[in-house]
Amino acid sequence: MRHGNKNNHLGRTTAHRKAMLANMATSLILHKRITTTLAKAKVLRGYVEPLLTKSKNDTTHSRRTVFSYLQDKDATSILFREVAEKIANRPGGYTRIIKLENRLGDNAEMAIIELVDYNTVYGADAAAPAKKSTRRRGGSGAKAKTAAPVAAEEAVVVEDVKEEPAAEAPAPSENEENAEKGE
Repeated sequence: MRHGNKNNHLGRTTAHRKAMLANMATSLILHKRITTTLAKAKVLRGYVEPLLTKSKNDTTHSRRTVFSYLQDKDATSILFREVAEKIANRPGGYTRIIKLENRLGDNAEMAIIELVDYNTVYGADAAAPAKKSTRRRGGSGAKAKTAAPVAAEEAVVVEDVKEEPAAEAPAPSENEENAEKGE
Protein backbone atom coordinates (compact mmCIF):
# COMPACT_ATOMS: atom_id res chain seq x y z
CA MET A 1 0.00 0.00 0.00
CA ARG A 2 1.12 3.53 -0.63
CA HIS A 3 -0.18 5.38 2.43
CA GLY A 4 1.48 8.77 2.78
CA ASN A 5 3.63 8.24 -0.32
CA LYS A 6 2.67 11.25 -2.42
CA ASN A 7 5.59 11.79 -4.78
CA ASN A 8 4.93 11.40 -8.51
CA HIS A 9 6.94 8.55 -10.00
CA LEU A 10 6.21 9.72 -13.57
CA GLY A 11 5.87 6.09 -14.72
CA ARG A 12 9.61 5.45 -14.38
CA THR A 13 11.94 3.43 -12.23
CA THR A 14 13.83 5.20 -9.47
CA ALA A 15 17.14 5.26 -11.37
CA HIS A 16 15.50 6.50 -14.57
CA ARG A 17 13.58 9.20 -12.69
CA LYS A 18 16.68 10.45 -10.87
CA ALA A 19 18.70 10.55 -14.10
CA MET A 20 15.90 12.38 -15.93
CA LEU A 21 15.49 14.96 -13.16
CA ALA A 22 19.26 15.51 -13.01
CA ASN A 23 19.33 16.12 -16.77
CA MET A 24 16.32 18.44 -16.63
CA ALA A 25 17.79 20.39 -13.69
CA THR A 26 21.08 20.76 -15.58
CA SER A 27 19.22 22.06 -18.65
CA LEU A 28 17.23 24.48 -16.51
CA ILE A 29 20.40 25.89 -14.95
CA LEU A 30 22.22 26.18 -18.27
CA HIS A 31 19.33 27.56 -20.36
CA LYS A 32 17.31 29.32 -17.59
CA ARG A 33 14.04 28.06 -19.17
CA ILE A 34 12.83 24.71 -20.50
CA THR A 35 9.58 23.40 -21.95
CA THR A 36 8.27 20.10 -20.63
CA THR A 37 5.07 18.46 -19.47
CA LEU A 38 3.25 19.97 -16.51
CA ALA A 39 3.74 16.88 -14.33
CA LYS A 40 7.51 16.83 -14.97
CA ALA A 41 7.73 20.57 -14.32
CA LYS A 42 6.04 20.20 -10.94
CA VAL A 43 8.36 17.35 -9.93
CA LEU A 44 11.40 19.27 -11.24
CA ARG A 45 10.49 22.28 -9.10
CA GLY A 46 10.67 20.13 -5.96
CA TYR A 47 14.00 18.72 -7.15
CA VAL A 48 15.81 21.90 -8.18
CA GLU A 49 14.66 24.46 -5.58
CA PRO A 50 16.59 22.83 -2.69
CA LEU A 51 19.66 22.83 -4.94
CA LEU A 52 19.21 26.53 -5.61
CA THR A 53 18.87 27.18 -1.88
CA LYS A 54 22.05 25.19 -1.22
CA SER A 55 23.91 27.21 -3.87
CA LYS A 56 23.49 30.39 -1.81
CA ASN A 57 26.02 29.01 0.69
CA ASP A 58 29.20 28.57 -1.37
CA THR A 59 31.17 25.97 0.57
CA THR A 60 32.97 22.84 -0.54
CA HIS A 61 30.37 20.67 1.13
CA SER A 62 27.44 22.40 -0.61
CA ARG A 63 29.23 22.21 -3.98
CA ARG A 64 29.79 18.48 -3.56
CA THR A 65 26.21 17.92 -2.48
CA VAL A 66 24.83 19.80 -5.50
CA PHE A 67 27.25 17.99 -7.83
CA SER A 68 26.02 14.63 -6.50
CA TYR A 69 22.52 15.60 -7.69
CA LEU A 70 23.41 17.27 -10.99
CA GLN A 71 26.43 15.17 -12.13
CA ASP A 72 27.57 18.06 -14.34
CA LYS A 73 30.58 20.20 -13.49
CA ASP A 74 29.65 23.09 -15.81
CA ALA A 75 26.11 23.35 -14.47
CA THR A 76 27.39 23.27 -10.89
CA SER A 77 29.90 26.06 -11.51
CA ILE A 78 27.30 28.22 -13.31
CA LEU A 79 24.85 27.61 -10.48
CA PHE A 80 27.29 28.77 -7.82
CA ARG A 81 28.74 31.66 -9.85
CA GLU A 82 25.89 33.29 -11.77
CA VAL A 83 22.60 31.98 -10.46
CA ALA A 84 23.48 32.15 -6.76
CA GLU A 85 24.25 35.87 -6.86
CA LYS A 86 20.94 36.60 -8.67
CA ILE A 87 18.87 34.70 -6.08
CA ALA A 88 20.87 35.79 -3.02
CA ASN A 89 18.13 38.08 -1.64
CA ARG A 90 15.17 35.87 -2.60
CA PRO A 91 13.83 33.78 0.32
CA GLY A 92 12.44 31.02 -1.93
CA GLY A 93 10.29 30.50 -5.01
CA TYR A 94 13.16 30.47 -7.48
CA THR A 95 11.20 28.88 -10.32
CA ARG A 96 8.01 29.76 -12.18
CA ILE A 97 5.75 27.33 -14.05
CA ILE A 98 3.70 28.75 -16.92
CA LYS A 99 1.09 26.51 -18.51
CA LEU A 100 1.00 26.22 -22.28
CA GLU A 101 -1.44 24.68 -24.73
CA ASN A 102 -1.67 20.91 -24.85
CA ARG A 103 0.79 19.02 -27.05
CA LEU A 104 -0.56 18.13 -30.49
CA GLY A 105 0.56 14.50 -30.60
CA ASP A 106 -0.85 13.14 -27.34
CA ASN A 107 -2.71 16.13 -25.85
CA ALA A 108 -0.36 16.22 -22.84
CA GLU A 109 -0.45 19.35 -20.67
CA MET A 110 2.67 21.36 -21.46
CA ALA A 111 4.42 24.00 -19.38
CA ILE A 112 7.47 26.24 -19.28
CA ILE A 113 9.55 26.13 -16.13
CA GLU A 114 11.97 29.01 -15.74
CA LEU A 115 14.18 30.69 -13.20
CA VAL A 116 12.30 33.73 -11.91
CA ASP A 117 15.22 36.16 -11.92
CA TYR A 118 16.03 35.45 -15.57
CA ASN A 119 12.70 36.51 -17.11
CA THR A 120 14.09 38.67 -19.90
CA VAL A 121 10.97 38.22 -22.02
CA TYR A 122 8.70 39.76 -19.40
CA GLY A 123 11.04 42.72 -18.84
CA ALA A 124 11.10 43.49 -22.56
CA ASP A 125 7.29 43.38 -22.80
CA ALA A 126 6.92 45.73 -19.86
CA ALA A 127 9.39 48.25 -21.30
CA ALA A 128 7.95 48.26 -24.83
CA PRO A 129 4.54 49.82 -24.04
CA ALA A 130 6.23 52.54 -21.99
CA LYS A 131 8.30 53.65 -25.02
CA LYS A 132 5.45 53.37 -27.51
CA SER A 133 3.73 56.60 -28.45
CA THR A 134 1.14 56.80 -31.17
CA ARG A 135 0.03 59.96 -32.88
CA ARG A 136 -3.50 59.94 -34.17
CA ARG A 137 -5.67 62.57 -35.74
CA GLY A 138 -8.86 63.79 -34.13
CA GLY A 139 -10.35 62.12 -31.11
CA SER A 140 -11.03 63.45 -27.64
CA GLY A 141 -9.80 66.70 -26.16
CA ALA A 142 -7.08 64.95 -24.16
CA LYS A 143 -5.48 63.68 -27.34
CA ALA A 144 -5.76 67.10 -28.97
CA LYS A 145 -4.04 68.75 -26.01
CA THR A 146 -1.11 66.37 -26.27
CA ALA A 147 -0.89 66.92 -30.03
CA ALA A 148 -0.78 70.74 -29.70
CA PRO A 149 2.74 70.92 -28.19
CA VAL A 150 4.00 68.59 -30.90
CA ALA A 151 2.55 70.88 -33.58
CA ALA A 152 4.16 73.92 -31.88
CA GLU A 153 7.55 72.18 -31.95
CA GLU A 154 7.13 71.43 -35.66
CA ALA A 155 6.25 75.08 -36.30
CA VAL A 156 9.49 76.16 -34.62
CA VAL A 157 11.46 73.84 -36.85
CA VAL A 158 9.75 75.25 -39.94
CA GLU A 159 10.57 78.84 -38.91
CA ASP A 160 14.26 78.04 -38.49
CA VAL A 161 14.57 76.92 -42.11
CA LYS A 162 15.64 79.70 -44.46
CA GLU A 163 13.10 80.44 -47.12
CA GLU A 164 14.28 80.14 -50.68
CA PRO A 165 12.53 81.79 -53.59
CA ALA A 166 9.93 79.41 -54.94
CA ALA A 167 10.41 78.17 -58.46
CA GLU A 168 7.69 79.19 -60.88
CA ALA A 169 5.05 76.54 -61.32
CA PRO A 170 4.34 75.44 -64.89
CA ALA A 171 1.22 76.86 -66.48
CA PRO A 172 -1.83 74.65 -65.99
CA SER A 173 -3.09 72.80 -69.02
CA GLU A 174 -6.61 73.13 -70.44
CA ASN A 175 -7.76 69.89 -68.79
CA GLU A 176 -6.70 71.12 -65.36
CA GLU A 177 -8.40 74.50 -65.90
CA ASN A 178 -11.64 72.81 -66.97
CA ALA A 179 -11.50 70.50 -63.95
CA GLU A 180 -11.15 73.49 -61.65
CA LYS A 181 -14.14 75.24 -63.19
CA GLY A 182 -16.23 72.08 -62.85
CA GLU A 183 -16.74 71.53 -66.55
